[in-house]
Amino acid sequence: MLTVLHVSDLHFGRPMVPAHIAALESLVNDRPFDVVAVSGDLSQRARAGEFQRAAVFLRDAQRVSRTIVVPGNHDVMWWRAPLGIGADEALYENWRAHVQAEIEPVLRVPGATFVGLNTAQGVLPQTLTWNVRDISIIGHIRRAQIEHAAAEFARSPSTDARVIVMHHNPVKGELSQRHGLKNTRKVLGAFAEIGVDLVLCGHDHQEAIHFVEHTKKGTVISTAGTVSSRSRGGRPSSANAITLTGETIEITTLVWSAEGQRFLPGPRHCFDR
Repeated sequence: MLTVLHVSDLHFGRPMVPAHIAALESLVNDRPFDVVAVSGDLSQRARAGEFQRAAVFLRDAQRVSRTIVVPGNHDVMWWRAPLGIGADEALYENWRAHVQAEIEPVLRVPGATFVGLNTAQGVLPQTLTWNVRDISIIGHIRRAQIEHAAAEFARSPSTDARVIVMHHNPVKGELSQRHGLKNTRKVLGAFAEIGVDLVLCGHDHQEAIHFVEHTKKGTVISTAGTVSSRSRGGRPSSANAITLTGETIEITTLVWSAEGQRFLPGPRHCFDR
């Protein structure tokens, strides 16, 4: 049995709510999880100070759990290399300086392999839409990234749960009615081909659990809500607690209680692997 705390969209900076972060840190310490996965948007404006505070959160979590973290669109200085003009390295300069060197980390623990995929690639021709508000918002996954994930999973035991950690949501949000990726259908099809059991994502600022059925193998999508003041539709902050076994994937949404000043168990979903 493997336990995972999936959090996303912490937005250290002005949207941060200190009470929410303090309760989340207490949860990590009081109920140690095997893995803490953070699916992007640690910062609000990709500023050094925001990343430094995020680094403290990660450092404390690493004292009791293994961690894996990937960047989100708010963590990327897209203006330094728009439309591929300039060096891609400049996009992640503050991330690498204050969070970690890796953009697409891989974490292996007994029973599961976690592969981080960077969907936050700045402003590319592939992410442009007719809506100017989408600039720097839409995510993208290249074929080479899928091949990288497949190769990493192939290096692990065949019985391992295969988990992708990425920022942008591949399933349409209930309130937003939007996907985080433009090439959602292709990405989910590719995940089915390489046998992905579980996707941990965020971006939509609304918690959601989905099961995407394929002809080969179904994929569970855990979309964590934001832990900040930027919840969609005025919903409370939330995170997802996940239990993986050889047979099942169980996900419980932990919902912020203003009265109790802590995260309490909410809706629960269980899926066969």
